[in-house]
Amino acid sequence: MSARADAANATAERLLAAAWRHFATRPYEQVRLREIAAEAGVTVQTLHLRFHSKDEMLSAAYTWFGQQEISSRPPAPAASISEALALLFDRYEEHGQAVLRMLSQEERIPAIKRMTDAGRAYHRHWVQTTFEPQLEDLSGEPYERRLAAILLATDLLAWKLLRQDMQLDRETSEQVIAEMIQSLPPAR
Repeated sequence: MSARADAANATAERLLAAAWRHFATRPYEQVRLREIAAEAGVTVQTLHLRFHSKDEMLSAAYTWFGQQEISSRPPAPAASISEALALLFDRYEEHGQAVLRMLSQEERIPAIKRMTDAGRAYHRHWVQTTFEPQLEDLSGEPYERRLAAILLATDLLAWKLLRQDMQLDRETSEQVIAEMIQSLPPAR
């Protein structure tokens, strides 16, 4: 029984990894389940038995990706702003393009919209936890304003603007965002 369960888990892992690669690099409409199945070394029937539909496959792949992202970002305040930004930029450098592709499709594809909304909620929680020292002693509207400022500074689109649009190097981009966060006025 253990060998069968291990084989089923390995198959699921291959399917999810293949699905993420396809959804992350192509528009939703161009992703073909038969290509995912072939890449994972299974039949389309096996894929359908496990995931039932393209939307369920997308949701499962995005959840799989999200769990990897969550495990790569420590759930505690960072030792420094620089350390937090280095972790964040590691993720954006590796997966930023894939998430940008998802964001570009969220208004057309309800399954993608659910996933990107979940990603926004996760990022908000991560910022609240990671930047807790910059938020402590604040409540109400001052807390929400400071949180909004840090969310804006650490958003994927800020990374895109600095790294892709302005073509700044990573070190400079991280420094720009660190300076934005460090220059926030003291709590009132």
